[in-house]
Amino acid sequence: MKLLPILFTPLFCAALCCKAQVTSFMLDSAKFNKPLMKQLDSIYKEDQDTRVAFIELANAKQLNTPEGKAAMAKMKTTDSLNQLFVEKVLNQYGWQGPQDVGFNASQAIFLVIQHANLPMQEKYLPMIRKAEKDGRILSSNLAILEDRVALRQGKKQLYGSQVKSDAKTGEKSLFPLEDPDHVDERRKAMGLQPLAEYLEKSFQMKWDVEAYKKANGN
Repeated sequence: MKLLPILFTPLFCAALCCKAQVTSFMLDSAKFNKPLMKQLDSIYKEDQDTRVAFIELANAKQLNTPEGKAAMAKMKTTDSLNQLFVEKVLNQYGWQGPQDVGFNASQAIFLVIQHANLPMQEKYLPMIRKAEKDGRILSSNLAILEDRVALRQGKKQLYGSQVKSDAKTGEKSLFPLEDPDHVDERRKAMGLQPLAEYLEKSFQMKWDVEAYKKANGN
């Protein structure tokens, strides 16, 4: 059974507080780096626009058409250029949180890293962990990146943020999940909604932890 990852770019996750997870920010626009914010806002828009176009074609099963191939090529080119820019920003300024450039501009940096290859994700994961500890990025963003990196490293995800789809049937399922009995505790600690709610709302999937454990040998 051939499985393909579902492209999913969560922009914001509501949360119930249980630890000092980061779910909101106090911002003073007078302190923003306005020129950098403008550049990053453009990157945010490019990142989202190219993905929306790609996902629409994927949902219409048109990825093998000329339009689909062009959308894929444009997304790859956009990602590559954005990654070069973000690396320069991080080398020059360090992590830029919403307090520095506004929410969307800061989110653009995260999204570019989220959509990068594994070496870039591994390179900046420690910086993002520190940014979350310092209250300069959403805890939910860190959780998503932790899951993506873990899966790419051949490990199991911790938070259940990553879903796959059967290429033939379209049936959706979770990528391998560590300790499913306690996933909601880990999700709550990172400002994420319960897994059942997330899967139902985002993918119209039902979550049954006992069925998952039985099917996956947990």
